[in-house]
Amino acid sequence: MPITYTNCGLALSGGGARGIAHIGVIKAMEELGIEASHVSGTSMGAVIGSFYAVGLSTGAMVDFFRKINLFSYKNYARKMPGFINPLVFEKFLRPCFEKDDFSSLKRKLYIATTNLLTGKGEILTDGQLIKAIMASASFPGIFAPVELNNQLYADGGITNNYPVGVLKPHCDFIIGSYVSPLKTISKKELKSTMSVINRVFHVLMYNLEEPYFNDADIFIMPEGLSNVQLFNLKQVDAIMEAGYTAASAAIKNYSRQKME
Repeated sequence: MPITYTNCGLALSGGGARGIAHIGVIKAMEELGIEASHVSGTSMGAVIGSFYAVGLSTGAMVDFFRKINLFSYKNYARKMPGFINPLVFEKFLRPCFEKDDFSSLKRKLYIATTNLLTGKGEILTDGQLIKAIMASASFPGIFAPVELNNQLYADGGITNNYPVGVLKPHCDFIIGSYVSPLKTISKKELKSTMSVINRVFHVLMYNLEEPYFNDADIFIMPEGLSNVQLFNLKQVDAIMEAGYTAASAAIKNYSRQKME
């Protein structure tokens, strides 16, 4: 039986390329008759959440990521604090939206960002949409910060990588999709300075977010994503399938328990 609630929320974490698993989660929801009225997202979760909020099909979402080459020399930042200028992706995002404004969306969307000037996390819900998406996805050190409303914003994952809390006052049922699992690693995987820094950042982020996993009625953390490199978009189908498989199982298990 479909899970029906007046206000259903969908929280989508950040996680780079692993976030493509969120598409599989949405596909499973649609096949099982679940529609979210409110969506929150961080970084890649903000990108896919915006696609869902505007009504893009899961097939169109997958095609979007198949066509993007993140590290093309054409995307390199010039005279900016980052390797890649995030605003070059506006040309890819703009055709996905009839209007560059939150008001044009079919579902309520909450985008988590980090304001670098105040040092605080912010949830954007109105105004310019595309810049808000790119701000949330501007991974520090790789993408230059995004200027919006005279403020500088960077990746929402710095302060809120799993924005489930913003949905709680508005939704009576929440599905959470988290794509940055923490696995035990070997000593040989920590041989470089960068590998240690990345590990520390990941451990810190995961432990800050874990207490909020239970805030979702259905929590989904797909298996097999730990080895997916942060910016590797060459495994789109496999990553999506991991999300689909995990979401289908979690939703069916929840429905089964409710019927018992």
